[in-house]
Amino acid sequence: MRDPAPWQKKYGKMLVFACLFGLMVQYLFVGRTAGISVLLSVAGFYSLYFYAIKGRLGGFEPWEGQSTAGWLLMVPVALLAMTYALFANSFFHILNVLVLPLCIVMQTIVLSRNSKHPWYHATFLQDMARHVFGRPIAYLPVPFGMIKAWLPRRVSEGDSAWGRMGKVAAGLLLAAPILFVIIGLLASADRIFLSWVTEIPDWFSGKSIAEGIVRTGMAVCITLYTFCYLWGLLFPKVIEVTNPFEGSKNELEKVSKKILLDPITAGTLLVCVNFVYVLFAIIQFSYLFGAADGLLPNGVAYAEYARRGFAELVAVALINVTLLFPGLHWIRRSGELGETIRKVLLTMLVACTIVMLISAYGRLSLYEEAYGFTQTRLLVHGFMIFLGILFVIAFFRIWVEKMSLSKAYITTGILAYLVMNYMNIDQRIAINNMERYEKTGIIDLDYLGGLSTDVVPALKKLQIKHPELVSVQITIDRIKADSKGNTWPSWNLSKYQGRRP
Repeated sequence: MRDPAPWQKKYGKMLVFACLFGLMVQYLFVGRTAGISVLLSVAGFYSLYFYAIKGRLGGFEPWEGQSTAGWLLMVPVALLAMTYALFANSFFHILNVLVLPLCIVMQTIVLSRNSKHPWYHATFLQDMARHVFGRPIAYLPVPFGMIKAWLPRRVSEGDSAWGRMGKVAAGLLLAAPILFVIIGLLASADRIFLSWVTEIPDWFSGKSIAEGIVRTGMAVCITLYTFCYLWGLLFPKVIEVTNPFEGSKNELEKVSKKILLDPITAGTLLVCVNFVYVLFAIIQFSYLFGAADGLLPNGVAYAEYARRGFAELVAVALINVTLLFPGLHWIRRSGELGETIRKVLLTMLVACTIVMLISAYGRLSLYEEAYGFTQTRLLVHGFMIFLGILFVIAFFRIWVEKMSLSKAYITTGILAYLVMNYMNIDQRIAINNMERYEKTGIIDLDYLGGLSTDVVPALKKLQIKHPELVSVQITIDRIKADSKGNTWPSWNLSKYQGRRP
């Protein structure tokens, strides 16, 4: 049998390393809560990724700054993976299950230069979907073909012992992910079947057959998907992209007439909207400076008025986002004067929206002073600040047309999400409620007891400062009892500090 070429040996090692990666991930996560295991898994994936694409990082950049963007995306990936080892906030842990893989996919595609479009264009989503779903499925036969090639040639030529063993191994490999799904569905559908599965005697160092099937199925699925995903990055199918500027002039003009709005129609719409918003902004300024009390109808208290309506204001701000993008891109140009009017109307829209966000922020702050601080309320606070920054960016985009709004928005979104992950929101909730207790003598310890171990240091400070609050210790004990993850893959700094006396 002829020795394989060096590149064939590399791809064979890729499959072996992918198998080791699958075994590592199932060991770190099955039956355990996420902790430092996330950071280890991400490090393991990138070790395999850089081994696979070694020697393929150079070459021509389809657009300016591709390599820079690819390497910079490593920063949010690393920071988000570290949150599982630093903090214990379950909300962001769940949310990062979606955000972290999304950032990894963006980074690996951009850095390996397998996208037909810049990462800040909406069409980049097509590239992501193709690499995440299409190509891994299309390349699924590749690892099985490599396994078959490793077997002696006589395996496929007769019914020898080697041939039978190879067929059995291939059948088990194909059956494992299918069984993984079927057993899970049947166990969920029938409790008797579930009891049969869970009561099977433990095998393999006290592990049940059911757990063994789950671990095997998970390892196989991760191995196959990881290998096929990397294979898709190494061997992308060549797809010719149609030049959007090709075609006859008449066809382009025809399409433009279908997409672009008439400037007069759009201007009328913006004038009407801005007229309402300006009137509303006047009222908001009165509210912000406390002069709205005289404008209230009978029977309505100013304090209650000020605390209500922040959700509606945020909703209006979101609607304005949908007006802003068509105003920037879908209005047909109509000379210098028409362009100036369009920019002024859009600027008024942005300015009124910022006033609404400031008003909503103040209303929510008053609401928190009256009823306390919660995770939802602080997240809404952060979202309003984020919207305000987006509208400030939009203001500059209105007057500086060369600026890429999508690139600025995506970058700002990534940075804002990282800030929200690292601000330790549970600890901030506890601190804010402690400050409120100093002013009002009211604190909801039952709510704080339902948060993560991130609040324990703040509660200990409250206990020292206010020993009369006997129930603080009960709250701390409750949080410690609810914290899980005693095995080393589930290690978490917040839980470790929270369990310390």
